[in-house]
Amino acid sequence: MKVLVTGGCGFLGSHVCELFRKEGWEVVSYDSMTKYELQRTGYGTDRTRNFNWDYLKELGCDMVKEDVCNEQALKDYSSGCDYIVHTAAQPAMTISWEDPRLDFNTNVLGTFNVLDAARKHKIPVVNTSSIHVYGNKINDTLTEGATSYNRDPVAISEDHEVMVGQLAPLHASKMAGEHYVRTFTDLLDTPAATFRFTGIYGPRQFGGEDHGWVANFTIRSVFGLPLRVFGTGKQARDIIYAADGARAFLDYFRSPVPGVYNIGGGPDFKISLLECIEMIGEILGRKPEIEMHPERPGDMRYFVCDIGRARKNFNFSPRTSPRDGVEQLLRWVEKNRDVFEIKS
Repeated sequence: MKVLVTGGCGFLGSHVCELFRKEGWEVVSYDSMTKYELQRTGYGTDRTRNFNWDYLKELGCDMVKEDVCNEQALKDYSSGCDYIVHTAAQPAMTISWEDPRLDFNTNVLGTFNVLDAARKHKIPVVNTSSIHVYGNKINDTLTEGATSYNRDPVAISEDHEVMVGQLAPLHASKMAGEHYVRTFTDLLDTPAATFRFTGIYGPRQFGGEDHGWVANFTIRSVFGLPLRVFGTGKQARDIIYAADGARAFLDYFRSPVPGVYNIGGGPDFKISLLECIEMIGEILGRKPEIEMHPERPGDMRYFVCDIGRARKNFNFSPRTSPRDGVEQLLRWVEKNRDVFEIKS
């Protein structure tokens, strides 16, 4: 069996590549190796960006440096594959404001090209989307003394309204990708699904303030740098460990039912930003320094997935608790301090 993973050297993509390789699959890691997100982290660019490439090459993955906007390259490299996992994306809200054309090209044109390659070769494909498609106007409450925002009911299903509140180009590009997935499934005979991920974290994540917040807090805590929290810090998410998220793609391949699926930790893995920082401090043995800043436009205060549909259709279930997952991430950062090239 052979799988093509777009964005294979990205955070989620690298864990997908690793899982399928360890399951005995041939793996093609397809990645343009851009540095847009890393340039604002303060962790360096060249060495950190190459870390996942070197790791996957050592595992025996076929490494391809190419862009999802290259239609012909996608079709060529997916030839002979049994499955495409599409994780390549422009993931940051801030970058979508600053460069909406980059956001469109990567998330809309790139997704279309991936779907068209899957259609040409008649193979299943899963598109990686985001909870950003729900917008940022989720009804929530913050009662006096509460440690996080809350909601009744706690979990949000795939049937919840989408694209509400103050929208950014990232909302639009992710939603457009989902629409194309549906059209390729409904009328173009391409078995496809969309995974809406929330709060994914784990080793090999070089998260910044605008993406990968669990990793960003963990990395900065290890290096003794202040953590910048925007808003109250009581924003809540259900976080999911990367290895668990990657397994969802394998579970789906074994029981493919096209559709849209929330992929997260669910209500049991709900945690606020401040609760996560407290957990990091307990594991690290010292309290991180926190700087509070005003809430940013477009930020979502609350999201907790209802993962019942994925559990029912392909037996998806997260396994790693937030405490265990954050500790594994923290120990990985400590072990690989030299990779980060901290500049500030």
